[in-house]
This record gives sequence, structure tokens and C-alpha cells, in this order.
Amino acid sequence: MRVVLPQTVPVNTTMRTEVRTLGLVSVAHLVSHFHMLVFPPLFPMLRDRLGVGLIEIGLALTLYNVVSATTQAPMGFLVDRLGARAVLVGGMAIGGLAYVAFGLLPSYPMLLLSAALVGLANSVYHPCDYAMLSVGIGEPRMGRAFSVHTFAGYFGGGIAPAVMLLLASRFGMSWAIAAAGLAAWVVAVALLAVPAGAAKRRAHVHARSGMRALLTPTVLMLVLFFAMISLSTGGVNNFAVVALVDGYGATLTAANIALTAFLMASAFGVLAGGLLADRTRRHSEVATLGFGLTAALMLLVGSTTLGPLSLALVMGLAGFLSGMIMPSRDMLVRQASPPGAEGRVFGIVTTGFNFGGMVAPVLFGALVDHHLPAWLFFGSAGFMLGTALLALVGEKRPRPAAQPGE
Repeated sequence: MRVVLPQTVPVNTTMRTEVRTLGLVSVAHLVSHFHMLVFPPLFPMLRDRLGVGLIEIGLALTLYNVVSATTQAPMGFLVDRLGARAVLVGGMAIGGLAYVAFGLLPSYPMLLLSAALVGLANSVYHPCDYAMLSVGIGEPRMGRAFSVHTFAGYFGGGIAPAVMLLLASRFGMSWAIAAAGLAAWVVAVALLAVPAGAAKRRAHVHARSGMRALLTPTVLMLVLFFAMISLSTGGVNNFAVVALVDGYGATLTAANIALTAFLMASAFGVLAGGLLADRTRRHSEVATLGFGLTAALMLLVGSTTLGPLSLALVMGLAGFLSGMIMPSRDMLVRQASPPGAEGRVFGIVTTGFNFGGMVAPVLFGALVDHHLPAWLFFGSAGFMLGTALLALVGEKRPRPAAQPGE
């Protein structure tokens, strides 16, 4: 009994620490995805309030992605110096400031400044989150932790359109945007409860592995893969509401319900994809099937006018299928990461999202501005098919070791 008792207490303490770390990091990820979609559901209101077109609003999103892309990889290295918790708290504080400032002083120049600050804040999430989880969660529970973390991010994006529309209808557009900023400050304070050791222990691990050592062909392929994912979903996430309203006669409420269905179903698709990823090594086939079917559904939305219920169902199914491939995507990145360098590799690879995000807002905003809403869905479908093909090409790359026993 004496031997058992001293072991039981530390195990329970460790589990509580892991649960607290996972919970708070996942909530931070939820906020990051929520912040990505603060503005898009309100584009019609922003267009009228600021007196600008969708191309100008799309430029703000491009600026967001430029800043995030250029700072995300360096943030991975900063994590090794300052610790992941400190960098994450600082990033969330900046993101909160951006939205509070725009809510108090709404103007087009402030929109651009806020977009740049939110882009800077967004650059910290992937390096910090994966670094904290990699050292704060036991290896036997790592897969489930990544799944919960990804689900939280998708859930945050899924609730954003409905929450922002509800807040804007009750309190006005400016207060709704400011409230999104205040939420980031609340979570930033809560993150101080994460043990500093869980955020700092990986400092100096592979400290001599510079950017060049991490840019392997596999990692570069994954950057392109993430860029294609960003292009395939960027138009839907950011402009589906205004395209459905302007081009298909949908009400603002019905269009936001359809977008919410897409994003929420994506979150639950992630959970289903996690179970699938544990049962197969054929991740490229999962990606190809998921994006191929999603492309077909996007073509259906673009080529016909659906009623509110049918639209929500089709968009929901498309979201579920696109979310299903995300756990396999993360497993591919983890496999490509040297031990102890997961945060930096995720920081590099996820810049692909930002590269795609630089192009998607201006491209799809121009299509909708020029009264071509159907091409938003057709273009998204095309990029989805490209992503599916890229997954197949990537799978054909030779692996380091033969797998006779697999």
C-alpha cells in the first residue's frame, strides 16, 4: 500500500494538469477560429457602414493573411526563447485589442489596421498550441488531445456567424465586434493557469535546427497542400453569405444558417475523421474522397437555387466531409516533424493557409462584386479537386522505411 499511495497522487495530479492544459489551449484555439470569422458574416453591414466594395473588404483579409504568413514561422522560433504560454497570451491580447479598437472607431483605415493586428495575433496559435500540447499531454493521449484541439477550433468557427449576427442584431455591429475582442482578453487571463513548465520545457529542443533544416521536400509539399485547402474553403467561409444573398435570393438569416451548418458540421466531421484516422493509414484516400465529394456538393450549390432547408443540408454535408480529412492532415504534419520540433513545423506548414488566404479574399470578392456569385462555388470546387489530386501525389512520395509488417 505504501508503494501505491505515493504513485496515485502524482498520477491524478498529472491528469488534472493535462485536462486543464488541453481545455485552455483548446479554448484559445476556439477563439482563434472565431476571430477569423468575426467580419465575414457582417460583410453586408460593413459594406454599407464603411461605404466600400467587397474588393476593398477582401483587401483587408488579404492583409490579415500577409501579416500572419510572414510572422507565423518566426513565432515558432520565438516560442523556444520565451515559452509558448507567454507568446500565446501576448498574441491573444493583441487580437482582442484589434477588435475592440475597430468596434470603438469603425472606419476603413481602422479595418485595415485591425486586420493586420489580428493577422499578427493569429500567427501565434499553431506554434504555441502544438508546442504546449506536445509537452503538456502524455503520449498515449496525444492523438485524442489533437482531435479535441482541432474540434474546438472548428467549433469556434462554426458558431461565429450565428453569434456575430445575433450580437449585431441586438447591440449593433460595433458592439458585436468589440465583444469578440473582449472574449480574447478573458481567455488570455485564464491561460495564466497553465503551468509555465508545460509551456517552456521544449525550449532549446532542436534549437540548432534552423529554418533550412526543417524545409524538407515533405514539409514543402504540406505547405502547398495547406495553401490549396485555404483556397478551397476561403471563398465559402468568407463570401458564401453575401453570394447567397446577392445571387440566389437567400435572406441574410438563411445564408448565415447555411454557413453555420457548413462550419459546425466541419467541426463534427473532424471528430469522425479522428476515429477514421485511427483505423487506417490511407490518409490520402480519405482526403481525396472527402474533398472530391465536397467539390460535387459545391457545384450543386452553385448551379441551382436551393430552398433554405435544402441549402443548409447540402452545406452541412459539404462541411462534414471537408472536416473529416483534417485529423489525417495533422497526422501527416506530425509524421514530417523532427522530435521536439512539432511547433515550428506546424508554424511553417500552416503558413500555407495564409498564402492561400492572400489570394482567396481578393479573387472571390472580385467574383461576387462583378455579379458572378456562382463562380464562388465553382472556383471553390475546382480548388477542392486540386487539393484531392495533390493528396494523391503526396502519398506516392517514397517513405523513409519499408513497411513490411503494415
